[in-house]
Amino acid sequence: MSATPAVGPSNYLVCASQRSGSTLLVESLSATGVAGTPEEFFQYFASSSQAPQPREWFAGVTDPTILELLDPIDPGTVDVRDADTWRADVLDAGSSDNGVWGGKLMWNQTPLLIARSRAGSGSLRTAIRWIFDGADPLYVHVYRDDVVPQAVSMWRAVQTRVWRNDGSDGDEGSGDDVAVYHAAGIAHLAGILLEQERQWRNWFAEEGIEPLDIGFRDLVNDPTKAAARVLEKIGQDPALAPPPPLKPQSNSRSKEWAQRYREDAERNGYPL
Repeated sequence: MSATPAVGPSNYLVCASQRSGSTLLVESLSATGVAGTPEEFFQYFASSSQAPQPREWFAGVTDPTILELLDPIDPGTVDVRDADTWRADVLDAGSSDNGVWGGKLMWNQTPLLIARSRAGSGSLRTAIRWIFDGADPLYVHVYRDDVVPQAVSMWRAVQTRVWRNDGSDGDEGSGDDVAVYHAAGIAHLAGILLEQERQWRNWFAEEGIEPLDIGFRDLVNDPTKAAARVLEKIGQDPALAPPPPLKPQSNSRSKEWAQRYREDAERNGYPL
């Protein structure tokens, strides 16, 4: 595998928030064998070599009824790679044999990307272009209009630390029944997710970027078509888009929690 993929529109970056459906899209693209091997390469703190841990999502929260449901923080190990080594590793890990690179970036991960790069200006776009020798990738914006099921899904995930049951980022299997409903915990995450989506939309507008928009419902209803749209944009055969490699599962518990949260949110002024 080449560590230096082709520049320009043959590289793509999926811009999303957690539980938005992005995993279903990148798993489909990865399965083609010609669209890179996209992962969340930018989620790991250099101080711990780990993605944000459950309690780190609740920094500043003091409610013991929330914190007692979340695992304590593991200090991890420091990542000592310099910027150039880290960049080479990211390019290698995200590239398919034809040189196409794919990756996924959540808004909360943008400070990590900027810190890792040599973007002295603190600019996100400069940091992204640094990875690709000054070029922009194709920006793919995956979004979810309804934050309630998204936040419910994330609340369950931070409790169970199971993030990829079926790849839909939106529906859980039956293996996470230890999760406990907590309206304030869901509300905290709903606020974070709403802010992430607002930041993405503002950033695209400020930078004059017109991303390839893919909504959650369209993605879940026809993941093959969604993958084909990306393939076409990066110069690959859209006919290579596979049947969905991961199948979403309806979960009555999640739906019940979403309805329960809507009622609690109306009473308490929580985000909707």
